[in-house]
Amino acid sequence: MAQKILVIGGVALGPKAACRCKRLMPDAEITLVDENLFISYGGCGIPYYVSGEVNNLDDLRATPYHTVRDPEFFRTMKGITVRNQTRAMAIDRAAKTLLVRNVVTGEEEKLPYDKLVLATGATPRMPPVEGHDLKNVLTLTRLEAADVIRKACEHGQVNEAVIVGGGFIGLEAAVALSDMWGVKVSVVEMMDQMLPGVLSHNMGKMAAHDCEAHGLSVYTSEKVVKLEGKDGAVCKVITDKRELPAQLVIFAAGFLPNGQLAKDAGLEVAPFGAIVVNEKMQTSDPDIYAGGDCVAIKNLITGKLGYLPLGSMANRQGRVIGTNLAGGDASFPGFVGTWAVKLFDMSFCGAGLTVERARKEGYDALSVAVEQLDRAHFYPEKNMMSLELVVDKSDRRVLGIQGACTAGDALKARIDAVAAVLQYGKPTVEDISNLEISYAPPFASAMDVVNVVANVADNVLAGRVKPITSEEFMALWEKRAENNIFFIDARPAKAGQAVQAVHPEWHSISLEEMPSRVNEVPKDRPVAIICNTGLRAYDSVLILARNGITDVVNAAGGMQAVLKTGGKI
Repeated sequence: MAQKILVIGGVALGPKAACRCKRLMPDAEITLVDENLFISYGGCGIPYYVSGEVNNLDDLRATPYHTVRDPEFFRTMKGITVRNQTRAMAIDRAAKTLLVRNVVTGEEEKLPYDKLVLATGATPRMPPVEGHDLKNVLTLTRLEAADVIRKACEHGQVNEAVIVGGGFIGLEAAVALSDMWGVKVSVVEMMDQMLPGVLSHNMGKMAAHDCEAHGLSVYTSEKVVKLEGKDGAVCKVITDKRELPAQLVIFAAGFLPNGQLAKDAGLEVAPFGAIVVNEKMQTSDPDIYAGGDCVAIKNLITGKLGYLPLGSMANRQGRVIGTNLAGGDASFPGFVGTWAVKLFDMSFCGAGLTVERARKEGYDALSVAVEQLDRAHFYPEKNMMSLELVVDKSDRRVLGIQGACTAGDALKARIDAVAAVLQYGKPTVEDISNLEISYAPPFASAMDVVNVVANVADNVLAGRVKPITSEEFMALWEKRAENNIFFIDARPAKAGQAVQAVHPEWHSISLEEMPSRVNEVPKDRPVAIICNTGLRAYDSVLILARNGITDVVNAAGGMQAVLKTGGKI
């Protein structure tokens, strides 16, 4: 007798699980239920429709061979019944039925199942502020909202917009509105940095500077308290620090997993609302599977249950569920949290834990940062890449990596290489130092930047160098009248002398001059040294150490990192 399989949710995981199961078990009777009109679309592509990089909304619903994935497509091409505009109301586990309601007619019925898949996704977090129900206050997760925003921009109805939230979706939306439509955009983030939780504070400043350099206003450590309207539409955003005019407000302040349907059915749900599943993606009821943005998954770095709503993960989990529905034995062991986002000039990418997150999880963590070219230094086309490696001091275990570069594909290649090692093991500094990276001058240096950042970590752990972030270096410089620090610029003389001419307390002593001028460096004062990327400064530190000068800190990433964070000498 054919298995009756119901799938609740039709965006990413649901269709993937349904189609995979049908391929492996062609006689299965599969019905996909979703309360929305549109199904099976690339939600992560919505900001690129708003920006105009994706011209047609249907492109987000189409296959690579340009067939729109609508209910008829699934019926004729996949043999799957789709009940869109149908809301799942309640699960009766004893009777193995699902109560559903047609959102248009209000008609209810019970659908029987042998196996059930919960792909209920997540709901954008909408703070309960006054005015949140005004017209043109939206979230950017559904195609309908994307179309409203795009048309409003095309008709010149939006001159000022406020994005609430400085995470992936918020920043992508901000870039889309500003870059394509010339909208004056303000980003309000309640945490103290952009991309909180996935970037270090210092790299978060790089993200903010990239936005501000292109006309965005970035407000961190700030909270929206009220929205005001005119004629029923939003016209102003009031924060705890300022007032911002706006004809459009997009809330992108995170997500809440849709686990209530599962909880009401007596399934195990994590304290933060996500459905608990095992490695087979089964819930506490073995006949009910769940995946995507509604589930809690083990973080492979910490070993704890975590939550990471990403379309890539939902698709991989969907394949696992589809395999197991058909009698297979597939597993999804967990995640390390690999991500990427493109802003204006800069792209950012990461995997694992930031140093701040690692310390909160109880690790004795440090981070090291480098600036190095992504290709051989003698190759004509090259880009400066920032990498930051997070390490546990107690056992030298690598806990995470983040990076920034104008060449997003080159950056992603490095992060993905480390992510793969993090996913399948517990790599140490030595493992990354010796990680095999393909080499040719158009693609990489002979000693790749990934290897270099691990080598720097090894030097820091051994006490050979004391790095500080560009932000910390600038704080020392700004307080130079109080801290008695001797500042050295180890760049070639021309660059250093230009600053020294303006600031006499800035000492231009290039690496080449260091051996002959070392006596100019006082032994009774702390020293802070900087160069362009950190390499010349490190060699200078070694020369100073050989001459008995060891109270020295080195600005990690050098002037390149200072400039990327918006600093100026």
